[in-house]
Amino acid sequence: MRHISTIALAASLFTVNAVHAVPLFSDSFDSEVQGLNQSLDNWTVTDGTIDVVGTGFFNFYPGNGNYLDLDGSTGNAGIITTNVAFNLLPGLYTLSFQLGGNARNGGTDSVTVSLGSVFNEVFTLAGNAGLQNITRSFSLASAAGTAALSFNHAGGDNVGLLLDDVLLDFSRVSTAVPEPSSMALLSVAGLLAARRGRRVAG
Repeated sequence: MRHISTIALAASLFTVNAVHAVPLFSDSFDSEVQGLNQSLDNWTVTDGTIDVVGTGFFNFYPGNGNYLDLDGSTGNAGIITTNVAFNLLPGLYTLSFQLGGNARNGGTDSVTVSLGSVFNEVFTLAGNAGLQNITRSFSLASAAGTAALSFNHAGGDNVGLLLDDVLLDFSRVSTAVPEPSSMALLSVAGLLAARRGRRVAG
């Protein structure tokens, strides 16, 4: 007679590492007012300036609606920081955005993207680099306080990288606890296994 092992049954009753994705922040900049040296709805320009460009106004990447020139028109590149600070709980974080070259000269431009002390990376693109999707994932084993997301553009020549479609997702990893009926079934299986063990020993 075939017997189901207690270990196999236990594994079937527990669901481990169930992932629940939650969007923390999203901005396509399409609701922003186009113009030079603009303020933003969901971000604070904490230093320098940025321009809101796109359809009908310095449209370097047609079909993408509005997007940001991260080096505004004052000779002082912009730093933008989300108005909200995120509570960084243990789990998996995924940050994605579109970044393109300045589309106006042959040089290079750089922006530092950071989320407090848990994520920091410098991205450098040539002026003729097309708009590209960038995704980064990182996990936290323990809570890390609160932090805002920021894009800090280097330089100040009024020609900067172009930013669009920023998205930050969070996934909490959890272990499902079995219901009482499942626990009872597991207990019966354990008793049967113990009884078989005594029978073999006798």
